[in-house]
Amino acid sequence: MSADVVVVGAGAGGLATARALGARGLRVLVLDRQRTPASIAKGEILQPETVRILDGWNVLDALRATGARPVDRLAIRDPQGRPLLALDYGTLPGRHRQILCADYGDLRAVLADGLPATVEIRWGQRVTGPLRAADGRVTGVRVTGGGEGDQEIRAALVVAADGMSSPLRRAVDIAVDRREYPHGLVAFDVAGVEVADEVSAYRTDRGLCLVYPLPGGRCRLYVQVTPDEFRGRSTADLTGWCDRLLAEVPAVRPLGTALRASLHRRQLLAVYRLRAARLTVPGLALVGEAAHAVHPMAAQGVNSSLADAETLAATLTTTGGLPDDAGVDRALRDFDAARRPHLDHVATVSHNAARMITSVSGLPRLLGARMMRRTAANSRLLGLTAGNLSGTNVRPLSLVDRMYQLGLLVDRHARPPATAAPQRSERR
Repeated sequence: MSADVVVVGAGAGGLATARALGARGLRVLVLDRQRTPASIAKGEILQPETVRILDGWNVLDALRATGARPVDRLAIRDPQGRPLLALDYGTLPGRHRQILCADYGDLRAVLADGLPATVEIRWGQRVTGPLRAADGRVTGVRVTGGGEGDQEIRAALVVAADGMSSPLRRAVDIAVDRREYPHGLVAFDVAGVEVADEVSAYRTDRGLCLVYPLPGGRCRLYVQVTPDEFRGRSTADLTGWCDRLLAEVPAVRPLGTALRASLHRRQLLAVYRLRAARLTVPGLALVGEAAHAVHPMAAQGVNSSLADAETLAATLTTTGGLPDDAGVDRALRDFDAARRPHLDHVATVSHNAARMITSVSGLPRLLGARMMRRTAANSRLLGLTAGNLSGTNVRPLSLVDRMYQLGLLVDRHARPPATAAPQRSERR
């Protein structure tokens, strides 16, 4: 069997890649080892640049129809809900100036619905390794499962969208720098509430507490926890833990009743940052978490995955069809050259943003507080930060910008932090 492209992994990054390449006339086969998609708390905050990409793929209206919540503002607040730093996305350039908060399952569904006729998805098939030519070039994959026995599938290009542990990435010897943060996150899907149209990151003594709206009168709540904080806890222990959280973060107390009812639906997540040394080898490209992962607080992961897909399609094809193997490999080098500097920048911005809020003691916490105050008082730094996080105007901060953030240079036009809109969190 053969295809133009084999995509390994049917998450958002893999489906986006299949959609982008299939739209250019390529025969794409998507393989996923799961028999049905898994439900997980991830990929729910879609930045304006991602909204632009989805609009270009003609799936934005379908995603909005699922109840995806538009959000105009991202704010860092203290435990009482007072603003420390607020980013107004309404000031961004271009047509798309809102975040969309959507269910990850809905995002995957709209990407999979109405795929080009040249795209096929096969569930329950596990890729056991790459096929290689005599010169080492990847020429396809070996597959098992799906009731069809072992198979070899030939392809001019293999796309590894198989997640952070990526067996394909390991098989082709692409090194990664993978580091675990010294904390985890516990995620709650809280039903029956109405929260502000804002991504709200509370900077508390325990670290991050993140709240944003979801479709269907729900919200997502992420809470920073120590690695062993949830080990061996009974239901009674969890109720006590919830009571302490509400006492520590008064701003989320209106969620209390609904949160207690949601404790059994919690997901405990380890938090990593990961960067691949390169994105391609001859015949194979990495997409999504196989190549990069950042702290969820920065809301960049799925956004970078969809941008990977758009860029890969743009570098590979122009009028339909793939070039020969040498041409594919030249295009893959172009993809690496286009994406890696951007991903490196996203990794730096995300890590710095996460440290400002998740550090709970010592110099990192003090520096984080100072950087927030200086950024909030400087309209130019606020604009740069919004452009970087939204993806609409990506520009690395200069050394001078960093000096302003740290207070080593004084902005004569600095002002007190702008007051964001009052918080609303009430039981329906």
